[in-house]
Amino acid sequence: MEEELKIGSLSNGTVELYTHIVKRIKTHPIADRKLRTITADHLQAFADLIAFGGSEGDFTSAGNYVADHVTKYTGVLNHVFRFAVFPKRYITFNPMQYVVRRKKKDGVDLFNEGNAETMQPLTKEMYDTLIAYLKRHHPDAVLPVQISYYSGLRLGEVAGLTWQDINLKEQYLTVRRSVHYSTKNHRIEIGPTKRGKIRTVDFGNTLTEILKEARKQQKQNVWKYRELYRKCYFREVPEKNRVYYVYDNFDATESIPEGYREIDFVCRKECGCLLRPATIDTICRIVSRKVPELEGFHFHLLRHTYTTNLLLNGAKPKDVQELL
Repeated sequence: MEEELKIGSLSNGTVELYTHIVKRIKTHPIADRKLRTITADHLQAFADLIAFGGSEGDFTSAGNYVADHVTKYTGVLNHVFRFAVFPKRYITFNPMQYVVRRKKKDGVDLFNEGNAETMQPLTKEMYDTLIAYLKRHHPDAVLPVQISYYSGLRLGEVAGLTWQDINLKEQYLTVRRSVHYSTKNHRIEIGPTKRGKIRTVDFGNTLTEILKEARKQQKQNVWKYRELYRKCYFREVPEKNRVYYVYDNFDATESIPEGYREIDFVCRKECGCLLRPATIDTICRIVSRKVPELEGFHFHLLRHTYTTNLLLNGAKPKDVQELL
């Protein structure tokens, strides 16, 4: 991790993910074995454990990982053993080259007449139900849900959106950054988007009016809280050959530490703090439990709904791909 992973060109979010995977692998008994004694059979058994579920030592897998996540585990292990071969020369060959990822065969319930598929994209009625529930119980979460529904932004991208990224006159927004919680640093970090690209997304009159009203409401909140209104800031943190940015907030009664710069986030709590992605995600899980017609709802479903609405209304797949 220190010699190769953290000094590479991967995004901060990917490094976070791989670091978490390494910590998970180290809880498995395979981590206690001497390197030369680990065989392809040991590694195959571990890969099967991840894919199919079970427990061994302190490592437990529910077996419900999506295929991409299982691939990340085996990819990390493959890189580890390749690194041990060269440049470390601890072993002479990579045992991971013999490991295959076996797929779970889903059983079929021949007598269940219900719909076994995951939740489908939201209908307009379901969206209206969602917004009505949020306005009553979690009003801070209304704006990020509306933005994603009408623009297809990911959760971290919605949280990272600033007012400088939005052009209300020409009706487009620019997706420049994403916000996520770092389990390593226990801080909110501001980083690039998932693909590391900056993209522009057009929107219509409905979202324009929503954003205008939100801007107006935030100005009223500044007046309401006065010196106790919390403004958002970030500072640059260099780490080896990568740079990341940490978030913080301060009110007018506090002195701003050196190196912090203000950032005007769109999705904020009434008091001015950033509405964190984890908070929005938790609210979506509550909605999934509390509202019967929204069972299985999660924030990313808004992105799927946006995609479906575009295609159903005649958008070209290539154009949708660029918007996403």
